[in-house]
Amino acid sequence: MTVGASGPAAVQGALARAPSGGPEAPQSDTLTPAPPPIPAAPGPHSPGSPPADAEGAAAAGLGIDPDDLPDGLVVADEHGRVICFNAAAARITAVPLSAALGRPLDEALPLEDLKGRRWWALTDPYGGLATRVGQPERNLLLPGGREVLVSARYVRTRPTGPVRRLVICVRGTEARRRTERSHAELIATVAHELRSPLTSVKGFTATLLAKWERFTDDQKRLMLETVDADANRVTRLIAELLDISRIDSGRLEVRRQPVDIGAAVGRHVQAHTAAGQSPDRFLVRIRQPLPDLWADPDKIDQILGNLLENAVRHGEGTVTIEVSAASLQRAETTEKGTSVTVCDEGPGIPEESMGRVFTRFWRGSKRGGTGLGLYIVKGVVEAHGGTITVGRGPGGGAQFRFILPVGAPAYLK
Repeated sequence: MTVGASGPAAVQGALARAPSGGPEAPQSDTLTPAPPPIPAAPGPHSPGSPPADAEGAAAAGLGIDPDDLPDGLVVADEHGRVICFNAAAARITAVPLSAALGRPLDEALPLEDLKGRRWWALTDPYGGLATRVGQPERNLLLPGGREVLVSARYVRTRPTGPVRRLVICVRGTEARRRTERSHAELIATVAHELRSPLTSVKGFTATLLAKWERFTDDQKRLMLETVDADANRVTRLIAELLDISRIDSGRLEVRRQPVDIGAAVGRHVQAHTAAGQSPDRFLVRIRQPLPDLWADPDKIDQILGNLLENAVRHGEGTVTIEVSAASLQRAETTEKGTSVTVCDEGPGIPEESMGRVFTRFWRGSKRGGTGLGLYIVKGVVEAHGGTITVGRGPGGGAQFRFILPVGAPAYLK
């Protein structure tokens, strides 16, 4: 049988078209006669003699079993008795299948809202306003405090008619909790990272304002330089947060221009040596010829800055930067690209952590940083249509390699 649709919405449509299946069910002239139900073998949602209408609807309308759905599906008939309870619903609610099928809905799923009110008595799906079409997703509680996300659809034979089927989707709260934890971690990290420089700025400015005459010019200069550095740190953190917002929402803009990637690498190495790093610590290899690279210069500086800072701060020994031509593999084609590899000779990244390097807040050591830099690097590289990988370098340290496609934008060709 061909599968025409999938998911709870399609199951709802199939159930809406299915015959009631019971001799006491009311018949309506507005219903189109459906084919006889296809017998189903006893399964996890049909012990003994399963309700023929639910099984027939699932088989005739979808060609798949309700147990194939990733979310919990619960269906009650016009009398409020459960006629379908798939495996996901049993797993998410921890309600045994035998305790749900054939029972009244308020007994099979005794849900309460967060104020302790009985949900089915509160919403009254069968006796409430006839214009309602369902209930939006809500966070509800089962006995024992188990949290579930529940939404409902009221299936009627005609507008404002009686409820023929009540189709309920049940989901776990794990994904939402992970998102909430991620947001909480972001807020905590931002608060911590902002508190330190702002405390320094506040302290030095208050001291200078109160005791300006007591300090020498050199002392004043040192305090103001510290304030300037901390202000730059705050600005950088805010820029990182804005980048994360754009990456997550898919709004990161790339303004492509010709970029001399070798010169960009040289500028960043020079900046590190000017900040006190030994020139002998850096080894730059530019393998000519390089194809013309069109990319966003500011974003390229952001990528190189993060990778070199990561190598200098967390790595050891010589930091090697190699730029060369490369091929970028697509689904069916191969494009020309430019490859940049940055590796150090430090302890490297443990194998078990390789898969988490580009996630938020991952830190390879306790040497500072927000843990957002590599997450942003990956987002910027992918916004250019490129790829980035992490591995172990020849010297045993961490090795990051990104490849960007080359060539002028389509509007210039």
